[in-house]
Amino acid sequence: MLPSSLQEKLDIRKQQGALRELRLNLLPIDFCSNDYLGLAREKRVTHDPSLSSGSTGSRLLAGNYPLLGILEGELAEFHRAEAGLLYNSGYDANVGLLSSVPQKGDVVLYDALAHASIRDGIRLSFAQAFSFRHNDMEDLEKKLRAAAHETAPPADTGKPVSIAAAGPGPAAPETTPPAQRSNIFVVTETLFSMDGDFCPLENVIRLCRQYGAWLIVDEAHATGVVGERGEGLVQQEGAEADCFARVHTFGKAVGCHGAVVLGSALLRQYLINFSRALIYTTALPPASAGLIRRAYGIFPGMNAERKHLETLISQFQSSDIPFAKLPGTSPIQAVLIPGNERVRKVAAFLQEAGLDVRPILYPTVPRDTERLRVVLHSFNTTGEVKQLVHLLNKAESL
Repeated sequence: MLPSSLQEKLDIRKQQGALRELRLNLLPIDFCSNDYLGLAREKRVTHDPSLSSGSTGSRLLAGNYPLLGILEGELAEFHRAEAGLLYNSGYDANVGLLSSVPQKGDVVLYDALAHASIRDGIRLSFAQAFSFRHNDMEDLEKKLRAAAHETAPPADTGKPVSIAAAGPGPAAPETTPPAQRSNIFVVTETLFSMDGDFCPLENVIRLCRQYGAWLIVDEAHATGVVGERGEGLVQQEGAEADCFARVHTFGKAVGCHGAVVLGSALLRQYLINFSRALIYTTALPPASAGLIRRAYGIFPGMNAERKHLETLISQFQSSDIPFAKLPGTSPIQAVLIPGNERVRKVAAFLQEAGLDVRPILYPTVPRDTERLRVVLHSFNTTGEVKQLVHLLNKAESL
């Protein structure tokens, strides 16, 4: 039994053909998982049996141990950051960061296609938040201009104004900022999980500099895949100093679990003191920290795998299918098939042939943009991609 209000919500989902259910991944050809480099599938990241699987408490109590600090230092060095702080997952990292950093009176501008964890973190803060149209720099600038106007200091009254303490991040637009002033945060992802496209990072940075905004970037789907060593888009473009915070997660191409927030040493100290997702949860166990460390010893050298992945992406993008494909050079390829019922039918057809391709339904994506989310991996073959294309052509009549 459920309260009637909850039952009604379930019934609506059923009527929409959008009811979520758990299922096992038993199909032989993987076009679904985020294991882009096959590290999890091929079990190349193995456990160290000498490391405990339990951490005994939160890091502020019994759960802190030397390996965590060592790993955070190594991650910061690899990603060219001053400091890093580990979280139990990418969801925890975004919620922990975005619920604690923006304050009452601050403004957060986030990409309209930002991940649910970003939205949930912002919702838990006391800041005002507004989305800007996906990758639309004109809309972002419009909202930055409005936010800067709202947070601007009062007109000069002739009274002396104290100078705020200097800190990391973009310079304030005025030469003598007031002691108390609201902040503007811009939050985006480098590689978006549903459309498979990249943010125009250089343009985002330019606007953040122009309006004195603090930039927070989620590199979840870029980690391991983007860059010469899989370091992510920010490092590939040499933009580390322009980011207030970066989030790298390990549950996708890195093939294990957890996440790190990278930024200044002061940001790390602040999060240790105010991030509830860190303070009030059990720490990552040593076994998990060991897996992350081992994975970072493997994926930077997987150049052949990243090259093969590029070949598969090009093959799929250049293929002729009866459905619209979103353009993209990432492993995430979106095939638009409007309508929950039809996209589920096409997905079922592919699954019957042994291809694990999943439908993405409304309301996860906007109505009439329902799609197949085709994920390409370094372990997929050109023959498997050819089979996928052949079956998509056959599915036109469904």
